[in-house]
Amino acid sequence: MAKSTKTDTNETNLLLSDYTFIDPEKKTTYSNSTFSKIITEIKSLFFLASPIALTALIFYSRSIVSMLFLGHLGDLELAAGSLAIAFANITGYSVLSGLSLGMEPLCSQAFGANRPKLLSITLHRCIIFLLSCSIPISFLWLNISKILVLLHQDKNLTLISQTYLLFTLPDLITNSFIHPIRIYLRSQNITHPLTLASLFGTTLHLPFNYFLVNHYNLGVAGVAAASASSNIAILMFLVSYVYVTGLHKPTWTKPSLECFNLAGFMPLLKLAAPSCISVCLEWWWYEIMIVLCGLLVDPTATVASMGVLIQTTALIYVFPSSLGFAVSTRVGNELGANRASKAKLSAVVSVFMAAIMGFSAMVFATAMRNRWGRMFTGDDNILRLTSAALPILGLCELGNCPQTVACGVVRGTARPSVAANVNLSAFYLVGMPVAIGLGFWFKVGFCGLWLGLLMAQVCCAGLMLCVIGTTDWDFEARRAQQMTSADECNDDEGMMDDPKELLTSVVTLTS
Repeated sequence: MAKSTKTDTNETNLLLSDYTFIDPEKKTTYSNSTFSKIITEIKSLFFLASPIALTALIFYSRSIVSMLFLGHLGDLELAAGSLAIAFANITGYSVLSGLSLGMEPLCSQAFGANRPKLLSITLHRCIIFLLSCSIPISFLWLNISKILVLLHQDKNLTLISQTYLLFTLPDLITNSFIHPIRIYLRSQNITHPLTLASLFGTTLHLPFNYFLVNHYNLGVAGVAAASASSNIAILMFLVSYVYVTGLHKPTWTKPSLECFNLAGFMPLLKLAAPSCISVCLEWWWYEIMIVLCGLLVDPTATVASMGVLIQTTALIYVFPSSLGFAVSTRVGNELGANRASKAKLSAVVSVFMAAIMGFSAMVFATAMRNRWGRMFTGDDNILRLTSAALPILGLCELGNCPQTVACGVVRGTARPSVAANVNLSAFYLVGMPVAIGLGFWFKVGFCGLWLGLLMAQVCCAGLMLCVIGTTDWDFEARRAQQMTSADECNDDEGMMDDPKELLTSVVTLTS
């Protein structure tokens, strides 16, 4: 009997040796399984984030092409086009992008919970919702001249900006389809169709600009029409590719009157509103910074330098934002599948990856401070301001990268109101007073504005990390089960006993 016990013990030790390492000095057992899970999660996040980052870089290059053609037309056209683009970003693109993010937790959690019908219904509802929101935005764009006149803008500048926005109106329709389709696919861990579509559209963007601007002499209208046309090409390619390859078939349900069910719309609306506020608060900060630069000494140089730095931070932002979208999908999938521990692991791993990104960005910005600005201008004043602010920009990324990814984690848990409250507190209750105080009252000037942004980013990152650190993942997993069951409760199978009670609980939980 003793011999048998000894043999069993040896066999147990042999099995243990395949999975663990025992330190003979400390008698401590270290599990290899945790390390393996971390590596697997890093691979999953990288697999999702890489195509998203590539797509963002492609879109970034397309915006540069538009700016080059505007600059080729003249200083007035460049200024008017820039003003129109800024107005479009504030009132249109940021709004549609933010509202569409309301469907992200619903779709990612539904996919994890294996409820394909909810993905399709959410897609249809989001498209209907965005198209409805595009109507008031269109009226706003059509009346931009009256708005700019009230703001005492130059008449010629106003007329050209009006023309640009008039020819950009189709973008509101295409974005109302592209944003929801992108999230619908990403929630299923499918990212390559949009990358291929954006590459296709960007390839056409240059010839569209050439023929409309140079060949047909349409000027600013040609640049705007080229941008709208390339977006239409992206949408057509995306829909065609998904249809031909059949990527939609596992989760597709034909549109029906059920999409217009007000009760079914409520969870989407409850998530869309704070998601939009969260996105817009951050987007609008940079536009406000440009306005504040115009009030400083030598506004021409400070505005130009701010433009260079915003382009720089927009380029850096591609990487943490892509990781944020990836972790939002991963967290949503795991919570939907009722795997709270895996959702937590994904959140922790992504935040550490974001910290590495932030440190890399800081090193890059500091190392390039005397050379980066020369790629945009040769003006000494602009170069001096850019060189002084780049190290501060690098420090900002130490907070910006983790907070951007943390926002993705919170989106995956269907708590966008948390991100909205944090952004409001950090950027406008902390960062803005510091920026104005240092920039104007204490005469620090241009760098004072960036120090205000630094304070906002540090505060935002700290608050978001506290939110993630105190998250009850088991509760979020249970909440995900309730949310993804909301639209199934009326099915013939009768999954839930009291649909009205369930819907009430879902709306309450999404607050």
